[in-house]
Amino acid sequence: MKLCIIGSGYVGLVSGACFAEVGHHVVCVDNNEKKVAQLLKGEVPIYEPGLEELLHRNVAAGRLSFTTSTEEGVDKSDVVFIAVPTPPQPDGSVDLSYIEKVAREIAAVLKPGQYRVIVDKSTVPVKTGEKVADTIRRYNKGGAEFDVVSNPEFLREGCAVPDLMKPDRIVIGGNSERAVALMQKIYEPFMAPVLVTDINSAELIKHAANSFLALKISYINAVARICEASGADVEKVADGIGSDKRIGRNFLNAGIGYGGSCFPKDIAAFIAISEDLGVPFTLLKEVEKINSTQRERFIAKIREALWVLKDKKIAVWGLTFKPDTDDVRSSVAVQVVQDLVAEGADVIAYDPKGTEKAIEFQLIQGARVAKSPLEAAQGAEALVIATEWNEFTAVDLAELKNAMHTPLIFDGRNLLNPETVRNAGFQYTSIGRS
Repeated sequence: MKLCIIGSGYVGLVSGACFAEVGHHVVCVDNNEKKVAQLLKGEVPIYEPGLEELLHRNVAAGRLSFTTSTEEGVDKSDVVFIAVPTPPQPDGSVDLSYIEKVAREIAAVLKPGQYRVIVDKSTVPVKTGEKVADTIRRYNKGGAEFDVVSNPEFLREGCAVPDLMKPDRIVIGGNSERAVALMQKIYEPFMAPVLVTDINSAELIKHAANSFLALKISYINAVARICEASGADVEKVADGIGSDKRIGRNFLNAGIGYGGSCFPKDIAAFIAISEDLGVPFTLLKEVEKINSTQRERFIAKIREALWVLKDKKIAVWGLTFKPDTDDVRSSVAVQVVQDLVAEGADVIAYDPKGTEKAIEFQLIQGARVAKSPLEAAQGAEALVIATEWNEFTAVDLAELKNAMHTPLIFDGRNLLNPETVRNAGFQYTSIGRS
């Protein structure tokens, strides 16, 4: 099939590449001329494992192309996906101006006699599909036929390609049999369960799913606090409750909290949505509170051990919000760096993929950066592990101890084995483990 994807960020690029990989012809549209120029030269503006190979292979095969022209994309396609940003506003609600703008642009280029399916791929509040349809109707003067569908994405950064190529489920929200049939045809090659719903239910599924996962993270972090107070081990507790098939072990890893471009935004948005509908979701406010105070408790542990943070040399391993990505948006690791710098610490940070973007977005001003974990730790009075990159588990502990001024490790992701690290001569502090 012929597809257009408007927006070439994490969701748009991965979706476009994977759709092309299974045989569809895809045009990716973006209004950022610099980004499109990069893509046309074969340069990938984001780091996502497996994505670069997919892009190059499908561009070479003629199934994937890039343009800045919405008209070109809509003209060449039967189905148009909207995958533009939906950033948070100060009150937690979602800024839908990008969605509205794209809806108007699509309406302006739809031609009489055309039929297009317009798909909301971005994470949007319930009832957004209705607004998109109203907008296209209002601004399309030619009377072109169209249907609006909700098709939320469930891609995890760091493993987005396998998430789309082998999805747990595909959700299609639509009120038109014609549109739903086209969407089912698009996803046939993926051999995954398809759930067909109304548009409003599909839109709610994404926010409800992310909120529930964030709830699991905050829940286990709350349990970790009880473990620390009682001398229990949160990992053994998580294994015990996670063995229950009704609960599952995923997202029961204690740490310094969730971050990134999805969870904080989506939880805040779901709270705002529920309040707007007159049914406040107070449970999610507690989820947010636990998450924010978890980082504060971690910084307090560092302060307690070092007494005064000012002028202390502290190495921080990790800047991205999770491993296997270069995304530093709303990263708890970045916030840890900012907290330490604010108290006057001399921070030197290392991240395998996220350093460049952290500097570009001016997120770690006042901190220095290193080219390796050991370089960051040279002469450090403490080491903070803020992102669970596998690279950090491979560092030779004897070399690390020799490099550091004081063998203190604060593991915010429970990445290392406590017994191994302590036997190597370190004073080791983690989350919820005795």
